[in-house]
Amino acid sequence: MATPYKRILLKLSGEALSGPEPYGIHVPTLQSIARQVAEVHECGIELGIVLGGGNIFRGIAGSAQGMDRAQADYMGMIATVMNALAFQEALERAGVATRVQTAIKMEQIAEVYIRRRAIRHLEKGRVVIFGGGTGNPYFTTDTTAALRATEIGAEVILKATKVDGIYDKDPVKHKDAVRFDRLTYMNVLERGLNVMDSTAVTLCMDNHLPIIVFDMNREGNIRRVTSGEPVGTIVSNE
Repeated sequence: MATPYKRILLKLSGEALSGPEPYGIHVPTLQSIARQVAEVHECGIELGIVLGGGNIFRGIAGSAQGMDRAQADYMGMIATVMNALAFQEALERAGVATRVQTAIKMEQIAEVYIRRRAIRHLEKGRVVIFGGGTGNPYFTTDTTAALRATEIGAEVILKATKVDGIYDKDPVKHKDAVRFDRLTYMNVLERGLNVMDSTAVTLCMDNHLPIIVFDMNREGNIRRVTSGEPVGTIVSNE
């Protein structure tokens, strides 16, 4: 498979791992995503992955119910590590060498995040899963994805969602919603489109890092995106 990318950052929501279930980890879905990632990895693409934790605990939701926001966010960070370990196990069952690095020290189960070590793992053909968010409260895993992608020199962020791109309004609630093929970062910020939070989008804009938003539920879409097929919506400077 020919590909325009050497190194990518894949952003997966925690909800992507729950599959048809309302919460938790749905093992068949986990294994399906892992197989798709393995297929792309076999083509020689260097892969970093950031996982959300919303299928287990979402910090902002806990805050909305009266919890201290910082404490709730730390709980959410731990949820992302649980997802990272589950995804590591699924990838290794698919034959992919994998490392988990976390922004919060958990030395018994994962490496602490060190940028140079992460890059070296990628160069050696290992998939690196980044858990623990940024290690700080008040930041989303979207911001983590933008930050890690910039740090490791990824050429693009692939954001896997439940819809086939970015729309002018929620396509689930509005049948007349219009999908965009391309947008600029300023389009996203000015329209308030629900792509990534503004901090993540601004970080990508400042570092000229494109974002491709695509449908994770369609089998083979990761391969299609990485091979350069026009899948989903591209957000860039152009």
